[in-house]
Amino acid sequence: MKKPWSGRFRQRTSESVEAFTESISYDKRLWKHDINGSIAHAKMLAKQGIIPARDAESIIKGLKEIATEIKSGKFRFSSQLEDIHMNIEAALAKKTGPAGKRLHTARSRNDQVALDLRLYLKEVMGELISLIIKLQKTLLLLAEEHISTMMPGYTHLQRAQPVLLSHHILAYVTMLQRDRNRFEDCMKRTDVLPLGSCAISGTTLPTDRQFLAKELEFREISGNSIDAVSDRDFAIEFLGCSSIAMMHLSRFAEEIVLWSTEEFGFVELSDTFTTGSSIMPQKKNPDVAELIRGKTGRIFGNLIALLTVMKGLPLSYNRDLQEDKLPVFDTADTLRACLSVLNEMLSEMRFDVKRMRSTAGEGYSTATDIAEYLVKKNIPFREAHEITGKIVLYCIAGEKSLDSLSLSEFRSFSPVISKDIFTLLDPAVSIKSRSSFGGTSPSEVRRQIKLFKKILS
Repeated sequence: MKKPWSGRFRQRTSESVEAFTESISYDKRLWKHDINGSIAHAKMLAKQGIIPARDAESIIKGLKEIATEIKSGKFRFSSQLEDIHMNIEAALAKKTGPAGKRLHTARSRNDQVALDLRLYLKEVMGELISLIIKLQKTLLLLAEEHISTMMPGYTHLQRAQPVLLSHHILAYVTMLQRDRNRFEDCMKRTDVLPLGSCAISGTTLPTDRQFLAKELEFREISGNSIDAVSDRDFAIEFLGCSSIAMMHLSRFAEEIVLWSTEEFGFVELSDTFTTGSSIMPQKKNPDVAELIRGKTGRIFGNLIALLTVMKGLPLSYNRDLQEDKLPVFDTADTLRACLSVLNEMLSEMRFDVKRMRSTAGEGYSTATDIAEYLVKKNIPFREAHEITGKIVLYCIAGEKSLDSLSLSEFRSFSPVISKDIFTLLDPAVSIKSRSSFGGTSPSEVRRQIKLFKKILS
């Protein structure tokens, strides 16, 4: 097939080079965005009198026909035409003749691919934001359902203090809110029109970029043509936002893996979201959660891949930038799938409320309450901490629990202790008393749920 640059060359491109340089095998997913960009470009060229109106009409009609063919699976993509842009342009030329050959006036594949990728990411981020909101709503329902469920809170994976399960769940709702905000912020820098920058320096033709921005619904227009064709900050930022979001999903997945073990016994995963062992009949494995955790590495790798591609590129466009799409596509697909399947899995996950409640008060989890009790008795916190530490050590040595100690045993460590200490040893009382802003008390958790309901509405 004849190359668009064939006028400069005497020899045909080697087949091995064609195979090595093609991107149509993966960038064909940009067809819708490429066609939309081309339709807007044709309208602008006709409006400005750069091409005849009848040619623009023919071009637009041809592009719409190509879109229908691609949707129906009838369109044949060719690796000899390298990418989605040339495949569509070649098909258009066959349909419209000379008119189709006018479409590439006042643009380059450099600004064309930058446009397609921005249009694609705008669409993808809109989808991801919707999926994040959906997951947040599922988590809010779980939080409301477990407004009274106690569980041990952990630091260093050691039992620390009793908390509400709803409070723990809301921590992930909060993380996801930041993820949503990051994508919304990234969208602002992605929502910039590069079309009209041409290869590097703009054009001598009287184009109307404001018209293009309005047609393609871009908030801004790129201010520097060199930067516009070589900028992939928006794609790197998308990969960064995705990496942070996946890190959050991976943390949650890790907890699900731990909580589903017999050692923890906090959750029972649905059979529909687990698998068995090929040799051990008793096994019920949390493969979905493990795969979410594992796929996080791929998304981190995609971010590093594109950063590495970009780090040594001189201005402006270089063919290295063809390597921007696979990391972006893979990340979009992976994150979309992980958000969807996690949401489905959570809807069918069941918590063992009894088990969580019974472990909430174990491991001397109300020790901090004793220290704060002593502070209220006018003992400096460092002294209160030391006294409480000695009480815990005494319990460990005697294999006793805090609530099994007598008043005289408590008073042997400090004479300020009185019988009112026994009330705060109850995990439920400990949780209720932690009413500081953002704390785990039921009143604070209800406030947080109410706030997120308002945000998500």
